[in-house]
Amino acid sequence: MTSIAVGDERMARTSTLNRLMKRPEIGALLAALVIFVFFSVTTDVFATLSGSATWLRSASTIGIMAVGVAMLMIGGEFDLSAGAMTGFTGLAVGILTTEYGLNIWVAILVSLVLALVVGFLNGWLVMRTRLPSFIVTLGTFFVLQGIDLAGTKQLIGQVAIQGMRDVPFYSQPQKLFGSSMEIGHGTFYVSILWWVLVTALATWVLMRTRVGNWVFAVGGAQHAARQVGVPVAKTKIGLFMGTAGCGWLVGMLLLFTTSTVQSNTGVGQEFIYIICAVVGGCLMTGGYGSAIGAALGALIYGMANQGIVYAGWDNNWLKAFLGVMLLTAVLLNEWVRKRAEEAR
Repeated sequence: MTSIAVGDERMARTSTLNRLMKRPEIGALLAALVIFVFFSVTTDVFATLSGSATWLRSASTIGIMAVGVAMLMIGGEFDLSAGAMTGFTGLAVGILTTEYGLNIWVAILVSLVLALVVGFLNGWLVMRTRLPSFIVTLGTFFVLQGIDLAGTKQLIGQVAIQGMRDVPFYSQPQKLFGSSMEIGHGTFYVSILWWVLVTALATWVLMRTRVGNWVFAVGGAQHAARQVGVPVAKTKIGLFMGTAGCGWLVGMLLLFTTSTVQSNTGVGQEFIYIICAVVGGCLMTGGYGSAIGAALGALIYGMANQGIVYAGWDNNWLKAFLGVMLLTAVLLNEWVRKRAEEAR
């Protein structure tokens, strides 16, 4: 009887370990711990309150977008316009308030509507034309980039917004999107809290709601999902709008933290969002991943980005690190996927 009990206990431990290993975010969690320990040991500032505040702030805005992009990738699509969207929404608020005197809360609402419209159009075009989302959103990226650069220069004669602090009621949204708290010698911004809230909401949607089941279904087996009654078009359009909404939120966080925005804000960040999502366990083919994993991927990026600076290395090593991280994550995710299929 004793040997049977011991055997059952070992099987239970093995089963628990297997379940943990199959979680999309487990690889990112282990990598985040390794990177944290490495830079904590090799630098003097990294693990202090001031140091952690810096890399958490960097990770927070990347993380919000990475979560939105991850949900879209789980649904089987990509959005290359996500980076330009952050600058587009910030510029919209800046121009409407500083140049045309629009109430700042109305301008924020208008910028949100514009972002959601762009997200809707991305999703509608992908579903209507059946073109790869990579191509459709690449076109949207160039359109937004052109508007951000040429349009802003045409309207205000320069490529950056100035004078936001002089806009009436500026302090109200600034408290919501740009406030900070001093803890020790560290300045922790509200964007970190927004990051946690977005990650928690996305995780709840994916794991606890019918919409979450639809997201996994349309990403893993779109044709089968349609046959069983899943609203494929509405689900995917909603995911594109969700990514655009995350872009709006990051645009507001950046605008009200620095009180300015450049026409090239966010351009070039779209691939970093995808890398963070993949590092967090999302498959490039869709149908698998997690919001927590994407948030951890952004945390890894934020720690590496600032840790390299604290260590006194050439900052260009970050690009090499991102490449290695992406390749490692893709190989690991593929191995986990095969293990999961074999377990079935």
